[in-house]
Amino acid sequence: MNMTKRALIIGGGIAGTVTAMALRKAGLDPVVYEAYDRDSDGVGAFLTLAENGLAALSVLDLDLSRLGMDTPAMVMISRGRQLATAPMRARTVSRSDLYGALRDEAVRRGVPIEYGKRLVDATVTPSGVQARFADGTTADGDLLVGADGLRSRTRAIIDPKAPAARHIGLLNTGGYARGLRLSGPPGVAHFVFGRRCFFGYFIHPASDVWWFANPPARREPSREELLAITGRQWRERLNDLFADDPGPMLDIIAATEHIVPAWNTYDFPRVPTWHNERMVLVGDAVHATSPSSGQGASLAIEDAVVLGRCLRDIDEPAAAFATFRHLRRERVERVVAQGRRNGNGKMAGPVGAAIRDLILPVVMRRIAAKDAQGWMHNYRIDWDESAR
Repeated sequence: MNMTKRALIIGGGIAGTVTAMALRKAGLDPVVYEAYDRDSDGVGAFLTLAENGLAALSVLDLDLSRLGMDTPAMVMISRGRQLATAPMRARTVSRSDLYGALRDEAVRRGVPIEYGKRLVDATVTPSGVQARFADGTTADGDLLVGADGLRSRTRAIIDPKAPAARHIGLLNTGGYARGLRLSGPPGVAHFVFGRRCFFGYFIHPASDVWWFANPPARREPSREELLAITGRQWRERLNDLFADDPGPMLDIIAATEHIVPAWNTYDFPRVPTWHNERMVLVGDAVHATSPSSGQGASLAIEDAVVLGRCLRDIDEPAAAFATFRHLRRERVERVVAQGRRNGNGKMAGPVGAAIRDLILPVVMRRIAAKDAQGWMHNYRIDWDESAR
């Protein structure tokens, strides 16, 4: 690999910053272009990194043990009754803290990050690729990586006929409850199937409670519609959704000063075109998965490491991208499908909920006994293995 190959990375979130560090480890010269300014990082509340994502980070010598909390297990609850437990071997971290830590580490490792650079267009040139930004500036490189998320401009440039993301019928909101002391082991994910809404909460070792809720949304609301809903209105709506459910949900909501504005949730069953001769997609830009999979960030991190290995070992970008797609497509599409199935249980009607509560304990015992989801969590990347 030519040590001077320049990689333009579009997007400064998790996928973009980790990809930059992976490409730098592979001997490339990456530059990250972020549409927003530095202070716009704190989108959403928190996320959980699965053990496969943490293992991929370790390939790049990235340690997040100082962030968030260990999440050693999950507990599934319905109608006040514990249905099942399962080990998780994960870490739950604030999105804002994670973005900041990855960004700062990328800069420390010599990766330039340019802010206020919203991609408008990109074209393949005789010698590489040129990106054009909304502020009128351009950038030239040998290749371009679209790490620009669900509404990826890069995806539309590569394939103007690329499918739109699929709304999965759920919204996502949440927050941090302060001064509320709940009983239970710290870090464990408590997943509550409410009668009308799904709820998850984690007891932080410092006693705060981190929580999220998935209000159902049969129709996909616009961004403007969601922004028009005030925090007070969200509080009233959530109180109504959980009014008839046993559990600590109402206390948690009451102890939360600021409820995060809700956002839509989506997935991509399949994106046909991952790359052209000089541009490639990673992360949510090419395989967004339902939050119910618990794998969105972890898959993006895996992408970064695998792409770095491919570009290290295969000199021609188009060939490296084709190998990357070959190594990743089957896995990520399988995870997307699993996330879809997981999310369906959150929207069950009365009959479906009764069936779910009856069979879920049996299913979870079988999964644990056979390690039926080991294919997802036990995935590991050998950096030293050739990608050829």
